[in-house]
Amino acid sequence: MKKIRAAVVGYGNIGHYALQALEAAPDFEVAGVVRRNGAENKPEELAKYNVVKNIRELQDVDVAILATPTRSVEKYAKEILSLGINTVDSFDIHTQITSLRRSLDESAKAGKAVSVISAGWDPGSDSVVRAMLQAIAPKGITYTNFGPGMSMGHTVAVKAVEGVKAALSMTIPTGTGIHRRMVYIEVKEGYEFQKVAAAIKADPYFVNDETHVIEVPCVDELLDMGHGVNLTRKGVSGKTQNQLFEFNMHINNPALTGQVLVCVARASMKQQPGCYTMIEIPVIDLLPGEREDLIAHLV
Repeated sequence: MKKIRAAVVGYGNIGHYALQALEAAPDFEVAGVVRRNGAENKPEELAKYNVVKNIRELQDVDVAILATPTRSVEKYAKEILSLGINTVDSFDIHTQITSLRRSLDESAKAGKAVSVISAGWDPGSDSVVRAMLQAIAPKGITYTNFGPGMSMGHTVAVKAVEGVKAALSMTIPTGTGIHRRMVYIEVKEGYEFQKVAAAIKADPYFVNDETHVIEVPCVDELLDMGHGVNLTRKGVSGKTQNQLFEFNMHINNPALTGQVLVCVARASMKQQPGCYTMIEIPVIDLLPGEREDLIAHLV
């Protein structure tokens, strides 16, 4: 069986765990890792891999796993799709997903490639659960309650705010899909905490939530990659009311994101050129193995 050659673009928390998921997958091989500094200060775990500054330096890449900050996903994806290489990402600004899908659909079709966007755990695998619950109870309300735990997307957004030296954004569920954002920061010398805090609260990641910004002497002492979600739907099946469904998980945030990205990278190889979200992809395409064997085992 010819293995899928995947490149990891970016090597922060998600890139680290995506590489581990690739190493554990029977149908993948690592084509290389793309880092801003290339092979400079190469970590020990990358010793056996080709580490470069640009994906063009790698050979025979089938799919690129974009482990980059959300706000740089579109730029990286367009460049890589133009090379005829599939891309998958965990873009997590929910309100911008449809516009990103339109933009990358055009790029993917032009490059005769496939892009799968917003393929983390939320948006991503949770989106599939929400779609399934709505299918079996078409009328009703779904509440998605995150945490308590560290939000990587929000944390990265805070780190990009001028004056922030280090940051941690915690998501605290208050019920019925409403969340409180607890943001802990170290402030760079020469910056006023109040001005930095105001800039954080004005960021699109935070503007719609109750957000508290707290200055601390050392963010590292607070770090915990744990997270979780509770999905609840109460609705109607046919004409029968009071159908209640609940889905819970407690996770290591970047490890699950990395695993979902690898599953979707596999599925990207089975789609026609264009841009997709996870709810548009057959679930069976996420799995390794023969289709009939999977059906016999899972149905």
